[in-house]
Amino acid sequence: MSERAIVLVDHGSRNAAANAQLGEAAARLRKRLADRRIVTAHMELAQPDVPTAIAECVAGGARHVTLALWFLSPGRHGTRDIPRLAEEARARHPGIEVVATDPLGVHEGLVDALLDRINESASRSRRG
Repeated sequence: MSERAIVLVDHGSRNAAANAQLGEAAARLRKRLADRRIVTAHMELAQPDVPTAIAECVAGGARHVTLALWFLSPGRHGTRDIPRLAEEARARHPGIEVVATDPLGVHEGLVDALLDRINESASRSRRG
């Protein structure tokens, strides 16, 4: 396994199906990045939390951990909480690099995905 790991981070939910979607996104990411350890974490309401996920990566041999934000916009978690958790992880795991991505934001791929959803909705309404 690579010394590089990714922690895919979302808000978290009390709804297990919502949390399972993050697991599905991680599974799809693993297919594209088979050489990296990829785990999930939630900011609130579900486990594992970010510190636990980072510790799992480090225990598995990771020397570089990327916190990949599964958020659309730079809210409180993305601008304050996750940078703080990354800093705390660097202090807790000396010699380990922990960085965070920007949120997904207004990316052309997301606009394409939104257009797909709009078209799917229109198709359903014509059938129903």
